[in-house]
Amino acid sequence: MESLLAELDRKRKQLDSVPIIGQKTYFKRGDLSKVQAEEYRKQKNLALEKKGLLKNVEPSDSGGEVNKTPPTKIKKLDLKYKNIEKSELCRRLRDLKEPIKLFGESHEDTCQRLRLIEMISNDEDKGLRNDFKAALDRVDQSYIAQLNTEGSSDSTNKAHDVKVSHDALSIEELIELSQNIEKGNMQQSAQMVLEFLKHLSYLWGVDLNKRELHEKISISGKLSSAQYEQTMAYLKPLFRKLRSQSLTADILNALTGIVQNLIHREYVKASDLYLQMAIGNAPWPIGVTNPGIHARTGREKISTALVAHVLNDETQRKYIQALKRLMTFCQKKYTAAPSKCVEYQSIQ
Repeated sequence: MESLLAELDRKRKQLDSVPIIGQKTYFKRGDLSKVQAEEYRKQKNLALEKKGLLKNVEPSDSGGEVNKTPPTKIKKLDLKYKNIEKSELCRRLRDLKEPIKLFGESHEDTCQRLRLIEMISNDEDKGLRNDFKAALDRVDQSYIAQLNTEGSSDSTNKAHDVKVSHDALSIEELIELSQNIEKGNMQQSAQMVLEFLKHLSYLWGVDLNKRELHEKISISGKLSSAQYEQTMAYLKPLFRKLRSQSLTADILNALTGIVQNLIHREYVKASDLYLQMAIGNAPWPIGVTNPGIHARTGREKISTALVAHVLNDETQRKYIQALKRLMTFCQKKYTAAPSKCVEYQSIQ
């Protein structure tokens, strides 16, 4: 009983210390919450001031303290979205099957919404695209841009060159790198695959740039340059995943085996590993794989490592296709015995 009376006395003193109580016999619960929140804010600001974390604090009219630190700036819209006309804005939103205007939305807000929608929209929503024609257009545009800047005969020859990255390792360094890889080390495997693919891309680009001018401007020369540009564009997501080491373990293990066989000029074994990665050799799960509580016969044999990865999404299909082009170029560049080559007569 004494403890209960002591607790009641403590609560009464605590309420008497609140300014809104005074001599009143009753008060609103909302007023008490506001005062308690204000007291908590003051104590928090005092603690931050002691630590030196609170700057530009000025007292407000209500007696509290308001932080005058300017808020973070909002990202400005890109110029191509900021200066877009209303008719074009409506057309692009209708093409994406989105409302052209939301309630209380300004023109700048609509442009921002269009930008976000186009950033997250899938490639499937845009229909089928001819990537090879886009690569041809990029080759022609780079040629025209080079001619506009320089007009000499040497610059005319360089205008048909493809872009080549010169930060590639030599084949001797790659052989040494492959021999020093520890089994199961994903970081070293990703580094080796990345460096070898960059090495093949560098050699391919150099070979294309060594061609004569009449060969570069021919139909077959332009097609070869466009194929190189398309392959480099397809490989960008793979390079990004290898640098960040975010590639899945099964695909990375397959790529490591392929690269090691390519380095040792075992092209038949590399082709077998490529087909196993791209197509897979798992039994196709016909019908329902797990219809109920009883597992299907042979269900444990269907593993993710044996399922085709080329069918997973469009990005994987593209860089797996680009990998096959680099494998074909590697067989042309580093010749081997006919028994170790794939389609030896056609490569020759």
